[in-house]
Amino acid sequence: MVRGINDNLAMKTEQMALANLIDYDMNELKIALTSLIHDAARLNGHGGFGTHFLKWLASFAAIYLLILDRTNWRTNMLTSLLVPYIFFSLPTGIFHLLRGEVGKWIAFIAVVLRLFFHRHFPDWLEMPGCLILLLVVAPNLFAYTMKDDWLGVVVLLIIGCYLLQEHIRATGGLRNSFTQTHGISNTIGLLLLLAYPIWSIFIFMM
Repeated sequence: MVRGINDNLAMKTEQMALANLIDYDMNELKIALTSLIHDAARLNGHGGFGTHFLKWLASFAAIYLLILDRTNWRTNMLTSLLVPYIFFSLPTGIFHLLRGEVGKWIAFIAVVLRLFFHRHFPDWLEMPGCLILLLVVAPNLFAYTMKDDWLGVVVLLIIGCYLLQEHIRATGGLRNSFTQTHGISNTIGLLLLLAYPIWSIFIFMM
């Protein structure tokens, strides 16, 4: 009887020691992961390669989806939201170029064509024309304050989440969004819209 009790006590002691060892290893893993995330955030930061790359990727994904919508996507979703998305995610160099004299000339030509040659003005140029006008006439509050601030990133996240859930609903579910015609490319494009704002919010929180 005594031997059985001792064996049980020894087994429980061994189990407790093993559990404590597992807890210790998990704590060490958490510390290592926290350190890795912190170092990655410091390495990339707001001016790092990762942030710039995701920003370019998000802009190209939004432009791709906008072109797709004007050609053969033809969805009932509010894809005009891609215009402010491109505005807030456009890389700095291109943004300043289009907001300057180059953008003003493009906007001027677009307005002239729309006013005097509206019968020959193609429908697929409506959204790009609105984007150029938005870039040129946007107040500095939106152009320079919100664009690279966390508020602009939140706007991007909201737009991306809304378009993705609308796309999934329109295709009849998550599985269909990856299997229907053009579903995979559209879904991947919409997922790429979320990559930059999610990463940026993570950076801001760090």
